[in-house]
Amino acid sequence: MYNCSKRTLMMSLAGLSIILGVTACDIPIKIQAPDKPIEINLNITIDQNVRVQIDDDVEGLIEDNPDIF
Repeated sequence: MYNCSKRTLMMSLAGLSIILGVTACDIPIKIQAPDKPIEINLNITIDQNVRVQIDDDVEGLIEDNPDIF
């Protein structure tokens, strides 16, 4: 027969029992799509400020020729 020490035999049995214990605790995991669509509410306020700065020369040309635009 095999010439094994008690310690080797006990370690082998402990390892085997751990492996069997881990595989026996198989918990099923289910992934399902939700019944209702996912709704995301975003409360966003958009505020735009547009600043137009006109050079004095351009402003003068516009005043002299109002029919340009």
